Amino acid sequence: MAAVQFDQVDVAFGRHVVLRQLQFDVPEGAFVGVIGPNGAGKTTMIRLVLGLLRPNSGSVTVLGQPAGRGGRQIGYVPQSFAAEPDLPLRARDLVGLGLDGEKWGFALPTKDRRRRIDACLERVGALGYAEEAVGTLSGGERQRLLIAQALLTSPRILLLDEPLANLDIRSGHDIIRLISEIASETRITVLFVAHDVNPLLGVLDQVLYIAQGRAVLGSVEQVVRSEVLSELYGQPVEVVRVQGRILVFAGDEMVPLGHEELLPHGRPRSLPAEP
Repeated sequence: MAAVQFDQVDVAFGRHVVLRQLQFDVPEGAFVGVIGPNGAGKTTMIRLVLGLLRPNSGSVTVLGQPAGRGGRQIGYVPQSFAAEPDLPLRARDLVGLGLDGEKWGFALPTKDRRRRIDACLERVGALGYAEEAVGTLSGGERQRLLIAQALLTSPRILLLDEPLANLDIRSGHDIIRLISEIASETRITVLFVAHDVNPLLGVLDQVLYIAQGRAVLGSVEQVVRSEVLSELYGQPVEVVRVQGRILVFAGDEMVPLGHEELLPHGRPRSLPAEP
């Protein structure tokens, strides 16, 4: 059984078509990098998997069932967030929201609850600052807390929506290594949204490249190729591999992979954010 299936999915907001005819199956236990420029539809795809958005046509299936809101078999990790130093919220309390964030009021402390929270904090290397105020922690430390929160319900699918955003290079590599270790140990299915495939090259099973509202899924060698990306973007694109990194060229100019849209004359421009 595929972990996630998209069957001829179309999504439009008014006249603006975001995704068109998406057709792919994500195998269970796969580590998939979701790559593409701003506005390509990566976040929209995540919202479809979470059941927060319905397609205009086609269907989205998650673990053999129609995508639905609130499924505890899916763990969701957003981007790291900023917090004021005096925010009265401990790291432990933030993680605990993964157990009862949808409930009103405060949960009563129990031994089982503390054990589960401590286990997840330890797994992500955050137990040492469990009692610290969230606002005093670094971006990388807060990101580990969000991962721990997502793991509390022992999900079968882990969605990470640009978790490297606002992190320095070292913290970003630490997060990738952590997710890779968790995936190897648990065989959880990972959908890791990022702008650039290069930091993920050593851990990916497959890459889902989204551009111009369309998508293609396969190994890095199958997908990140000149002929495939040229077809996806609808214009000539050249892919070059240099010293273990992948570079993409449009015309005579280099375009950071996934960061920007390509224009016919090789000039990059930023796309507007998704609706």
